[in-house]
Amino acid sequence: MPKVVNVMQESVPALRFIGKRYTDTDRVNGGFGARWGEWFREGRFAPLEALGSAPEHEGAFIGLMRFSGEFEYWIGMFFPAGTEVPSGYDYVDLPACSFGTCWLHGREDTGELYGHDAHMLCVSEIEKQGWRIAESPWFMERYNCPRFTDPDDAGKVILDYCIQLAS
Repeated sequence: MPKVVNVMQESVPALRFIGKRYTDTDRVNGGFGARWGEWFREGRFAPLEALGSAPEHEGAFIGLMRFSGEFEYWIGMFFPAGTEVPSGYDYVDLPACSFGTCWLHGREDTGELYGHDAHMLCVSEIEKQGWRIAESPWFMERYNCPRFTDPDDAGKVILDYCIQLAS
């Protein structure tokens, strides 16, 4: 089980998320790992990285999620509002808001940083802070370099897990 090593509140301006939207029918073996593999294999981040990114998310790759009638899982990056969307990509605009962010410390290769248990661990930590989670919130996995890309001596990394807070 991962451990939460930091909990903070982050406020962001209105942002545009550019990427691709997936639903439960796009899962492979229960998850979206194969979709991430496609992105890396096919160089799908390169056109996005060429745009720069929103400084609030430090150029990180994002797994953006919500449940609004059906589960949505987006892969992509955040950009300033109004950023032109490259051909072949989709987008969603998010209003200015705050996120409760947990740094999950654990092993990426075991899958312990992902899924329902990790989500509920972060929900619990955010609620302990007295923060209210938004109704039908956006939540995300933020793959920040070097926290996520450089494992520690125990082979563990830090995944930023963010949940939209009520305004």
